[in-house]
Amino acid sequence: MMYVTLAGAIFAEVLATTAMKYSDGFSKLWPSLITALGYLVAFGLLAQTLKTMSVGTAYAIWAGVGTAAVAAIGMVFVGEPVTAAKIIGVLLVIAGVVVLNLGGAH
Repeated sequence: MMYVTLAGAIFAEVLATTAMKYSDGFSKLWPSLITALGYLVAFGLLAQTLKTMSVGTAYAIWAGVGTAAVAAIGMVFVGEPVTAAKIIGVLLVIAGVVVLNLGGAH
């Protein structure tokens, strides 16, 4: 169950961050509301996850997967340039999450 709540937290955070891009500095109502609601849901689900998962593991997965997903959304859907540096950076974030999980973040 902890991975389900963590996945929900990641999804809500990615949705909120993407909506923030379209909020135009919080000047557009609906993207701004989606941003606020998304972060509230994300932090609520992350808090539930932390009841049964160590904070280091949960945060590493939440931040790492969220970062990689938002970077991919930016490159694929928002028209941000795809560069070798971005690809390598995302791969390093993913590798860091894997190392933390394999190497004793538990």
